[in-house]
Amino acid sequence: MGVTIKEIANICGVSPGTVDRALNGRSGINPKTKVKILEVAKELNYQPDHMARSLAKGKTMTLGVVLFDLYNRSFSQLMNAIEGRSKEYGYFVHLVLTDKDPQNEKKLIQHLINRKVDGIILFSVNKGEEFNAYLKSLKIPLVTICNHISDDWSYIGINDRLAMKDAVNCVLDRGYERIVYICPPLAYSGLTNIYTQEERLHGLMGGLHENGVSIDPLIITEKDYIAALDQIQLKGDKRTAILCSCDNYALEVMNYLKTKGYKIPDDVGLMGFDNIDVLKYITPKLSTVEYAIEEIGTMAVECLINKLEEGSYTRVPLLGHR
Repeated sequence: MGVTIKEIANICGVSPGTVDRALNGRSGINPKTKVKILEVAKELNYQPDHMARSLAKGKTMTLGVVLFDLYNRSFSQLMNAIEGRSKEYGYFVHLVLTDKDPQNEKKLIQHLINRKVDGIILFSVNKGEEFNAYLKSLKIPLVTICNHISDDWSYIGINDRLAMKDAVNCVLDRGYERIVYICPPLAYSGLTNIYTQEERLHGLMGGLHENGVSIDPLIITEKDYIAALDQIQLKGDKRTAILCSCDNYALEVMNYLKTKGYKIPDDVGLMGFDNIDVLKYITPKLSTVEYAIEEIGTMAVECLINKLEEGSYTRVPLLGHR
């Protein structure tokens, strides 16, 4: 039988509550005491008894996570961060994927409720007062990420509007005069929650306006955005840059430009958004908007667990980009 928290507490001369705080990385403990507790726990090969902890706390020690899918590498990075930080707090993660289907999302949220998860991290495609009322009726701690729903919920994300405005500034500073913007999710505007993409569009238009650009961007919202791009004359009197709302689109566009014989960035400029980790393998190097997607995941976990264990959500400002 493994060593218990109570036994570690007796060895260290502290209370079981102090040991619990040390082992779970919570505040309110002397640093030297924490080091001593962690050393003793390591020496004795302490392993948490999740069943006992669940019974004692009246919790399942599981968190639900609702995402679109894992095709976008940034979502995979986000999920890795959520799972890793949850594990550090002693929580397991139950992931469900909605495939961007609003009705499926509701079914999966109910599935998580039925599984009695302690809280939910939600990247939603639903929106509106009715959906917000539905979430309230669940009476479960919940943190929203990336797509804002309402101020009733803690929200973790970046200032997408400002980030895209900075991207526009960067493109114009490099001498490009015309922008083609690729964002297929905008086809769902008014139908589902595409808050992040709408904020990026506002940033695009605001950046052009502030720079005195009178030529409207060519906005591609078609699912087959490469076919739509193929209809556009990219070489002309005005230098053209293609801005994409995510790196996945930008990589497909890069491949298209290469097959057409365009040189990047001389003939056509190209910029993505996300700075996914695979970009380090890409030639030529893709310009992109970088932000800490992993930090969104870790902050969401910490915010939710603070609510579960301390009774209140931590206040998290919008995260930065570069």
